[in-house]
Amino acid sequence: MTSYPNASGIILALDCIIFGFDGKDIKLLLIKRNFEPEMGKWSLMGGFLEPQENLEDGASRILHDLTGLKNIYAEQLGVYGNVGRDPVARTVSVVFFALINIDDQDKDAVRNHNASWIALDKLPSLIFDHNDMVGQAIEHLRYKAAMHPIGFELLAEQFTIPQLQKLYEAIYNTPIDRRNFSRKLLSTGLLIDTGLKNSHSATKKATLYKLDTVRYKKKFNSFWNFMPESRESLMSN
Repeated sequence: MTSYPNASGIILALDCIIFGFDGKDIKLLLIKRNFEPEMGKWSLMGGFLEPQENLEDGASRILHDLTGLKNIYAEQLGVYGNVGRDPVARTVSVVFFALINIDDQDKDAVRNHNASWIALDKLPSLIFDHNDMVGQAIEHLRYKAAMHPIGFELLAEQFTIPQLQKLYEAIYNTPIDRRNFSRKLLSTGLLIDTGLKNSHSATKKATLYKLDTVRYKKKFNSFWNFMPESRESLMSN
């Protein structure tokens, strides 16, 4: 048999939810559509799976087209397939969750796609079921960041503890005690002191650190220990 005679013609789409951090806010990269359907409205960046692509390869292609970056941290988030979710054709979407350092993006690629970074508290209404996808992605980001140091994907390779604290405060939308955060973070043993200082600090120059990726693999659950609040309180914000 060379075909499935009773198979229906369902389209498989890929939608990518791309988070970034500008030093103050967690932001989402959205496109203002200049094509139908829903021209002029905001949406996630997406596309259709090509015949010879794996799902991950298709997501990597779409992410590269929009940001100019390769080897982006991305993982499959879920599948959305309600009948009627796309007014044009029966479409099932596989959703990917991605994190990038905004400073690494190709600004021309972003501009060419009519894309913009928008803070989570200023998100517009999105097409189809994209708002539902984003809601799930925010919950996943908060859950995953409490367990694993994926937040480092949103920062430069070298960072200060105050910068990391601002990141986690933005992720959970809640203030974190500075001394408690610093003490618990350093106690994980996951940071390497580079011996350098942040020359851009407005006050006392803070120490620059980087992630010890080797130790991280051995102490995979260490980040449960440094978060000042309980997991339950963080998830509720």
